[in-house]
Amino acid sequence: MNVRLGTTQIRLSRYIALWTLVAVVFAVQNSVNSGMPGTDWPLWDLTRWSLIQWYTWAALAPAVFRLAERFPVRGAQRFHGLGAQVVASVCMTFAAMVVGALVSTLFEPSGFVEQLGYFLEQHFAIGLLTYWTLFAIQQALHFHAEKARRELEASQLATELAQSRLLALKSQLQPHFLFNTLHAIITLLDEDTVSAEDMLLRLSDLLRAFLEDYDGQEIRLRQELDLIELYLGIQRIRFKDRLTTRTYIAPDTLDCAVPSLILQPLVENALRHGIGQRVGSDTIDIETRRDGDALCIEVRNRNSTLSAEPTASAGHGIGMSNTRLRLRELYGDAADVRLDMIWPEGVVCRIRVPFRELDGADDAPEFDPGVSPA
Repeated sequence: MNVRLGTTQIRLSRYIALWTLVAVVFAVQNSVNSGMPGTDWPLWDLTRWSLIQWYTWAALAPAVFRLAERFPVRGAQRFHGLGAQVVASVCMTFAAMVVGALVSTLFEPSGFVEQLGYFLEQHFAIGLLTYWTLFAIQQALHFHAEKARRELEASQLATELAQSRLLALKSQLQPHFLFNTLHAIITLLDEDTVSAEDMLLRLSDLLRAFLEDYDGQEIRLRQELDLIELYLGIQRIRFKDRLTTRTYIAPDTLDCAVPSLILQPLVENALRHGIGQRVGSDTIDIETRRDGDALCIEVRNRNSTLSAEPTASAGHGIGMSNTRLRLRELYGDAADVRLDMIWPEGVVCRIRVPFRELDGADDAPEFDPGVSPA
């Protein structure tokens, strides 16, 4: 069983124990004072009087908390609330004196009037102090609860803002990718109608996967690899024998959580700044491995280079900037992305994200790890 004090609940046993402790402390204090001449009272009598006094306030405390909630001393109505509390403190203290006197008549030979006079004389001042102490406790609990509520709301707003940013970033990726792929299909229509039709079918499969299965911000790596394989199939048709793709996937990383569509803009950048702008063939390598508490993802191409400009390593276009922003929103400082030169020629994009496996891995489509050349 619980006792409700405003928005706070406390077990009845603890509540009684707390007020009993208060009563005992005052009884001991009165016992020490009773050693003075003319004030020699037995300890039992002092304890009984103290228990009657403080158990009365224990019974009235919930009402005090309700009055404190009803007439708070804050905001535009603080003066009205203060006036109401002054009246309430006097009335509630007088009620405590009446209740205490009624209970005391059960144990004392004197009548109710005499006991009421005694309580008013001895306990009215401390009763007022008790009321305002309970009022202060209620106000402190209210401010603490209000602070916690506002912090929770701020946290929820920050989460909603982050989700909105992520959705905006993801919505930028899909039209960008779609535009580039349709442009490649249009280019092939006059050259190779069969290949163009094959690209359209692959694009249809890829868009269906986007719309039906991958609406979240994170998916398992094996699902992301399925998506990128559809995309690479489109690009292999476009570039024919000029493009080779290889994957090196550590089996223990297949069920790790990764941001959805994290690989597509990186591969697209590798193609655009490599084989898309330079003569000759190119090889796109995708590698994943676990490094302690991090998942490492690398996308390499062998037919591109980084400019000597200081801003070159920061990324190119919407792909890298979007990837960097998404990683920051999802993982903060726990994620990292950077571009490096590789010997003798080529560029590698390296990503590190926290290693965390997603549930429900048994339902994921199978992906064959290891080297899979086109």
